[in-house]
Amino acid sequence: MIDFWFSIGSTYSYLSVMRLAQVEAQAGVGFHWRPFNVRAIMIEMDNIPFARKPAKAAYMWRDIERRAAMYKMAPRLPAPYPLAELERANRVAVIAANEGWCAAYTRETYRRWFELGEPAGSEPNLSASIAKAGAEPGRVLRDADSDSAKIGLAAATEEAKALGIFGSPSFVVDSELFWGDDRLEDAIRWLKQMESGPPD
Repeated sequence: MIDFWFSIGSTYSYLSVMRLAQVEAQAGVGFHWRPFNVRAIMIEMDNIPFARKPAKAAYMWRDIERRAAMYKMAPRLPAPYPLAELERANRVAVIAANEGWCAAYTRETYRRWFELGEPAGSEPNLSASIAKAGAEPGRVLRDADSDSAKIGLAAATEEAKALGIFGSPSFVVDSELFWGDDRLEDAIRWLKQMESGPPD
């Protein structure tokens, strides 16, 4: 099992979120979806990567476009960025993870964000993504706005920090950290090497 640490609001996470089910089936590897708040960690690190850096932002969108084409994805770029409601989107994801519908919610919220231009965490994306995952939007949004949900997201973020995570997406295999969509296959190879044991 690989822990898949992600934060809705991370642009590169789109690439992993949308292909993870196929990778899981092909590689025979399970993933544990672990939402957290990457913005809180980046602010603490004084690392604001793209919002005020137009050249870097332009590269990011082109890079995602190239990688998406490799995976036969068709996002409409640039997507709305940054997200105003990143924390609310991730509080819903924490609830979804606890209730077993995190992958479905996250895939739909990224699909609507990157392919329909609806910002994640805002309406209509938020309610539509919750409903698509099979949950009741009114109840989930009430829960997401509660103090306990805010505490839950903060706790998940602290757990990510304790593992040395500083960006999204990240993959953790038995305390080994692999950062970035382009390290997903490395994480799978590492897990399979661990499972096969030392060479004879």
